[in-house]
Amino acid sequence: MAFAESAGSSDSLPSPEPAPRSERRSWAPLLAVCAGYFMVILDVTVINVAVPVIGRELAASLTGIQWITDGYTLVFAGFLLTGGALGDRLGNRRIFCVGVAVFTVSSAACALAPNSPFLVVARLVEGLGAALIVPGSLALLQQAYPSPAARSRAFGLWGAMAGIAASAGPLLGGLLVSTVGWRWVFLINLPVGVACLALTLRHVARSPRCYARTPDWPAQCAVVTAVALLTAALNEAGRRGWSDPVVLAGAGLAVLAAAAFAVRERLARSPALPPTLLRSRALSGGAVIGLLFNFGFYGMVFTASLEFQHQRGFTALGTGLALFPAVAMTMFASVLSGRLSRRTGDRPLVISGMLLAASGLAGWAAAGADPAYPLLVVPMMAAGFGTSFALTGSTATVMGAAPQAYSGAASALFNTTRQIGSATGVALGGSLLASATDYNAGLRTSMTIGALAYLTAAGLAWRCVPAKSQRRAAT
Repeated sequence: MAFAESAGSSDSLPSPEPAPRSERRSWAPLLAVCAGYFMVILDVTVINVAVPVIGRELAASLTGIQWITDGYTLVFAGFLLTGGALGDRLGNRRIFCVGVAVFTVSSAACALAPNSPFLVVARLVEGLGAALIVPGSLALLQQAYPSPAARSRAFGLWGAMAGIAASAGPLLGGLLVSTVGWRWVFLINLPVGVACLALTLRHVARSPRCYARTPDWPAQCAVVTAVALLTAALNEAGRRGWSDPVVLAGAGLAVLAAAAFAVRERLARSPALPPTLLRSRALSGGAVIGLLFNFGFYGMVFTASLEFQHQRGFTALGTGLALFPAVAMTMFASVLSGRLSRRTGDRPLVISGMLLAASGLAGWAAAGADPAYPLLVVPMMAAGFGTSFALTGSTATVMGAAPQAYSGAASALFNTTRQIGSATGVALGGSLLASATDYNAGLRTSMTIGALAYLTAAGLAWRCVPAKSQRRAAT
């Protein structure tokens, strides 16, 4: 590929500093990266159960409460590609550490917030720190674990952090709010952030830098605008409905911004995402698969949370415990898929995981109106296991399709599409529950659509995820 040849021949791109063998075998780089990623994803969900209490104590308006939750997500999703581009240019370890520092300091500011406007601004800065952490996390794992088997295991555990943090967020948030207060929802990030920073600086090797890749700021502004508008429109769709003028205007402007980004990328000398890279079936297909399974999983977690709290009368803590079967499966599935990928390749794992997750959501939809909780345990376990089982292979597919000089950009693309999938799944689930004449019918419809998304991802994986023989040839 032309872009790979030019990146590899650039005099300004030094060879990666080889990590000592002891570091390659160490779990410290994996622990450092996963700690940072866990903080980021946990903050998306842990805040939900704390917001009512925060609103009362800080006398926040409805708009203020919405910005406390949505502001973080908007900045996080919008600046992911910027974080990836900065990591490729200045070194992924450096940008990752900056992101951890920004996230930790802003978490402390959130915990000390005297009023609602201060908290909103601190949450926006926290989202910026998250956008700097996530793209570099995958690039650092790819650098720290060069062998395919070790890399697959590392990617599997990295992916498990998302499922655990997303599902455990309500449980942890409810526990903290009911015992020590809502400020500890943010204070808990401080020791994790300090430990993550110390481990990264000590055990993760320096990353290569590509100074020849100057940031294309017009393109970055366009993609930030597109993702932020789309995320905002999806968030509002869950409250206002899909035909609301505000939602339609936001979606239309997001499309225009995305078109402007595409035009700019064709004209730029150093594009953030070269068209040749985007034409890679493995990379673009893997990114769409990530969008689809995040759509299914996070839509399931959101609608299940509403079902347990609003229809069954569970407390926030009880809801977290009710969702635990899905959480428990994510770690087990990620470890298993990481070990199996060396023998089977990524394609069978992604396909089987998506089919299993689809069967789980289809089983929930088929359980009928107001099924007993024990009947929902197996469907939730299937969805959690299948999603985590497929995440390892899809992550390895995306990262393996990108050259080293674009590892941060590839990670950013993958995580941006996953964030869009999450926002879409939550927005559609909320809209279906709000608009359905029968709540249980809306819930079953949401689960059915999630199952179809998983089935679509399985079909896409058959075409886009390389088989084991193809991966060997590429290596």
